Amino acid sequence: IMCGITGFWGFSGASGEAASRVATAMGDSIRHRGPDDDGLWLDKGDQVAFGFRRLSILDLSQAGHQPMFANGSTSQAENGRFVFIFNGEIYNHQNIRQQLGKRDWRGTSDSETLLAAIAAWGVERALQRCEGMFAIAVWDKKSKVLSLARDRIGEKPLYYGVVNAGTKRASFLFGSELKALRQHPDFDATLNPRAVAQQLHYSYIAPPHTIYKGIYKLPQATILHIRQAGGKTGFAMKQQPYWSLADTIAASRADGFAGSEADATDALETLLLGVVKKQMLSDVPIGAFLSGGIDSSTVTALMQANSNRPINSFSIGFHHADYNEADYAKAIAKHLGTHHTELYVTPKDALDIIPRLPDIYDEPFSDSSQLPTFLLTQMVAGHVKVALSGDGGDELFAGYERYTKTAQYWRWINAIPYVLRQAMAVGLRLPPSGFWKILGSSIATVGGKRFFRFHNLPTLAPKLADVIANPDEYAVYSKLIENWPYSHSHQGDLLPVKNTPHPQQDLFQHEVAGLDGLAPIERMMAYDAARYLADDLLVKTDRAAMAVSLETRMPFLDHSVVGFAWSLPMSMKISRGKGKWILRQVLNRHVPVALTDRPKMGFGVPIRYWLRGELRGWADDLLSPIALQKSGLLNVAAIRRVWDEYTSGRKNWEIGLWNVLMFQAWLMRQKA
Repeated sequence: IMCGITGFWGFSGASGEAASRVATAMGDSIRHRGPDDDGLWLDKGDQVAFGFRRLSILDLSQAGHQPMFANGSTSQAENGRFVFIFNGEIYNHQNIRQQLGKRDWRGTSDSETLLAAIAAWGVERALQRCEGMFAIAVWDKKSKVLSLARDRIGEKPLYYGVVNAGTKRASFLFGSELKALRQHPDFDATLNPRAVAQQLHYSYIAPPHTIYKGIYKLPQATILHIRQAGGKTGFAMKQQPYWSLADTIAASRADGFAGSEADATDALETLLLGVVKKQMLSDVPIGAFLSGGIDSSTVTALMQANSNRPINSFSIGFHHADYNEADYAKAIAKHLGTHHTELYVTPKDALDIIPRLPDIYDEPFSDSSQLPTFLLTQMVAGHVKVALSGDGGDELFAGYERYTKTAQYWRWINAIPYVLRQAMAVGLRLPPSGFWKILGSSIATVGGKRFFRFHNLPTLAPKLADVIANPDEYAVYSKLIENWPYSHSHQGDLLPVKNTPHPQQDLFQHEVAGLDGLAPIERMMAYDAARYLADDLLVKTDRAAMAVSLETRMPFLDHSVVGFAWSLPMSMKISRGKGKWILRQVLNRHVPVALTDRPKMGFGVPIRYWLRGELRGWADDLLSPIALQKSGLLNVAAIRRVWDEYTSGRKNWEIGLWNVLMFQAWLMRQKA
């Protein structure tokens, strides 16, 4: 059941009627996550309130209604020890029902299954047996403990915090989105400068931070147990991981896949076919995102292999050759025999969507592919209610070019004395972007053959300058994933947020433990899975899809696939100069190589051209000195310097500027 969950614990000084109004408002604010049904539960004695919005996917009857009670009943008169709300899908719930033994099931929903498992085994053991994506809240009426939890990889979001901490009116809040928490009358919207710095450098805000002080994201694969207590907040909280990416990596590497490449291809294809089949389980229409790349093409091909009729596939295109994969997607769809729909995006489409982004993403978020992602989900939602995505393939099978590039760069960089490297970095930063554009165009057409990856040389040259000036391989990688143009300098006058340290340590303070023994590329993949995948890509897809009431599912993120991928040697992931090698072998069994063998394009948008064209007026307004001063946090001089260099054509800083623009757009929306 895709849905939205929310609630609070503690409403001293407010009547039950007032608490009910607040809980209803919190639930209504996330109606888009579940327009099919709503539910409210209030315990005046313990001062606990749960709100729920339902997007019906499995068991469309009232037997799937929430909040749900321990015996599966939706009647408060029959309730048991546990009260439960759930956002997600448990793909193996039928198997869990078999494990639970014979009982009087009221319906066929996975919600009822998960609640019965929690009542039988406890929260931790129940979640460890689940295959799926979820965010849950469970109130134990006997022990007076509230438990929150998220799925292993972090597909479903969950926020929490305490308002009026340390007073008699303290209240613990939680919800699927921040907008639900903001409905509480005592919510404190004070901005968190460390979170702002993170977003301006990396395009997203990683757990535990949110844009607000005192409000947090629950990390993936974690249970949070909350009890009432004295002390600073009025609540005692204990985080309990129930799964570990590091442990999974260690166990998978220790076992290791011992077979040949052909054996690995067979095993991976069989595994993915099974996972895709489970994730196709639905009582409503289903489809696939098809970009034309390796990951989405593999998922689409395996969906079609599991279906006896054409599946629905969807793609998005641009009227700009460097960013358009729609023709490839169409050719793959034709070969597979899917029922294919495509949408071409114009700058006007993007401009029309931009005012909605602050509401969709709820806090500053600036991965620019949020624009096509939302437009794609909006189109798909007009045809189906569930869509499968290829997210996770790059992080599991070494698909990003930056993995191999970092290793290459470091071999070259480390051969040059550090002092000389610093001088070279200065030289790379001097030429205007026009010089790099001309050079990139020349390189891109050597021998009459066009190479896509050189179109962005104006952006890569200054980033290379950042990279070569670093002392070790880890520092090189950390610079490659930064987006603020002056991130090579930690001087306060060049940082975008005033009086706030560089956020690199903040972002990696919760690095996956136990990865020191990994090779550099493997370590990058693990960091990306723990941070970039969970806190950028999955946030982007979840918020865009839920804004239009569309459920998304990611077969590559099934923990059996994660474990198998980490059991494979790197030679099966990167081979013959290509990443995702073993995944390509699986895809080659379903789609001709000629349709997929091309440089990785990604899901980018031509922001560089739009900001100098159709979006120029919008950007000028948000980046004016007066507008930049409104938050009281931004370094106006540094941001104006970057904007001036960009608009004059001297430098291509569009990614860093997009980060600032998304923060400014969000801030203006909050003030409005």
